[in-house]
Order: sequence, then structure tokens, then C-alpha cells
Amino acid sequence: MSSARIALRRAGTVSALAAAGVLAAAGIASAHVTVHPESYAKGATDGVLTFRVPNEEDTASTTKVQVFLPTDHPVLGVLVTPQDGWTAKVTNTKLKTPVKTDDGTITDAVSEITWTGGKIGAGQYQDFNVAFGQLPDDTDQLTFKTLQTYSDGKTVRWIEEAASGDEEPENPAPVLKLTAKGADEDAAAPTASAKTTAAASASDGSDSTARALGIAGLVVGVLGLAAAGFAIARGRNSGTRAE
Repeated sequence: MSSARIALRRAGTVSALAAAGVLAAAGIASAHVTVHPESYAKGATDGVLTFRVPNEEDTASTTKVQVFLPTDHPVLGVLVTPQDGWTAKVTNTKLKTPVKTDDGTITDAVSEITWTGGKIGAGQYQDFNVAFGQLPDDTDQLTFKTLQTYSDGKTVRWIEEAASGDEEPENPAPVLKLTAKGADEDAAAPTASAKTTAAASASDGSDSTARALGIAGLVVGVLGLAAAGFAIARGRNSGTRAE
């Protein structure tokens, strides 16, 4: 086999491995529980939050999801969208500090939603949609700590919070950013439907880490092809000199 063909085969192998590595890394980077959209305006009313739960196990299914809502900055008027195969249990908690609204004073709010009875298989995800009446206006973000239980008894605790400026933790809790009123009208606008929300969030793709890895993979692939081209040219020049 000529040196040019060997170079081509090696370049193809390098490119393929680089692409596979990029895809695997992108999957890992995005395989945690998230909330969509990523932001809403402070005090937004009549919207929908979608909790996306991917299954990370190859030999077990997700059978239980628990989302904990903050009560120090409560989400008011929570309603759960029915999910085929899943049963939702909503837990209310009495608030330490009642919230005054135009409709009166609110003394209790939802603190936990637990979904059971369904199954999220390997390589699959499930969107759980939660409607709200009003978001708080006295904080910059809401953290929704989440527990994900598998059929083999394993529980993944998505409860870690990143400190300012730190890298994302291994098991980050879903975080909803709350922007200044009027600064993010698109985020504040009510979601037209759960399907629209899911489609929009799916188009977001992987996070910045996955994008960086993608660029690195493309660079490796280009370098491999360049090396192959150089080997071909050198082989031709060698043949010419031999003649």
C-alpha cells in the first residue's frame, strides 16, 4: 500500500475519532436536568416552566422525579400539566413570610412536585411542564433542586449551586434567571404551548463547553486532512524524481 493511501487512512481515522469525541462530550455536557426557558422577567405572570429530565443510565430507567420549589421566594399559582403515564403529587408549604398580591395575601405555596409511575428509558428524556401564576420580583434567580431516581435504586441529586465565577458543578441544580422588568420581554411573555417551549429549548443545543469541543474537533479533522494532502504531494514528487 502506498504511503499516500496510508496517510489518507490515518487522516480519516483521526477525523472520525475527533468527531466521535466531540459528539460524546456534547452529550455529557448537556445531560443534566435543566429548566426552560432559561430566564423570565421578575414578577412575570401566567407562564410555563419546563423541566427537562434526560436519562443518563444505559441499564436503568428513570422512574421518579422530584422538583423542589423555593419557598423563600415562592412561585405562586402553580399548576401541573398532565403527563401520559406519570402521576404528579403536589406538596404545599405554609410560607414564613406571606406574599401580598392584588388578589389578596398568599400564605402557602407549592414546595415540591413529585412525578412517579412513568419511565424514561436509556437515550431518552422527558419534559415536565409546570404553569405558574406569578414569579417573585425580589430575587435575581430561582434554584429548583431536583432528585432523579432510577429503576435500579440509584438517586442522582441535582442540588449543587455554582458560586459566582466558578465552573459548573458536577450535579448542578436547574436555575431560572430573573431579569429586570421590561428588560427581557421575550422571556416574560407567556409560553404559547408546552410543545413550543420544548422545541425552542431543544434548538439551544449544548452549552459553551460543547461548542468549544466542537471547534477543537473540527480543527483536529482539518489538520488530519492537511497531513494527508502533504503526504500525497510528497509521494508524487518522490515519484517524479525517481523517473
